[in-house]
Amino acid sequence: MLSNRLQTALGLILFTVTTFSAPVTAQDNDYRQIEWIELMPEDDLVALLNPPEAIELIVDGSDEDSVASLEDVDDEATQRYLAALESTTVVTDFNNTKIRLPGFIVPLELKEDFLAVEFLMVPFFGACLHMPPPPPNQIIYVVYPEGVELNSYQDPFWFEGTLKIETTASDMGTAAYTLVVDSVTPYTE
Repeated sequence: MLSNRLQTALGLILFTVTTFSAPVTAQDNDYRQIEWIELMPEDDLVALLNPPEAIELIVDGSDEDSVASLEDVDDEATQRYLAALESTTVVTDFNNTKIRLPGFIVPLELKEDFLAVEFLMVPFFGACLHMPPPPPNQIIYVVYPEGVELNSYQDPFWFEGTLKIETTASDMGTAAYTLVVDSVTPYTE
């Protein structure tokens, strides 16, 4: 169902914020540790946390069970909600900022031995694969020639690097940010 999928995606973003929150340690001094939700402008977040009433009226598996069914709804809240789902609006303060952020990999290009060299970094497992992608301002595009070995798509990683505001479209989703990666390590608390 549309509402369940979207609510699940939003719930996963918020879950990620609490799950991946960790204290900054001495090794993090060069990087600002951020949370995914910080990459989304406040008005987009408010719109997504307050879905339109029309979503609740959609029956699971019906012909209306898609985002497209909301496009004809005229009210301002619904239109703002739809805009937030596709928003490439970013938080400009992060441009050229050295960040540290946990996330999951959605591979765009794999080399031998399952090395992901081009991928989307997303806040939760299954984003772009098993459900609609997160909003573009919750997706980060990465090219990492060294590659990240993927044993499982469920494995989270810590990413450190310089965040840039650059929009990149792919078959798996649109990213509103790009990360020039310095290091990728398995996620540990």
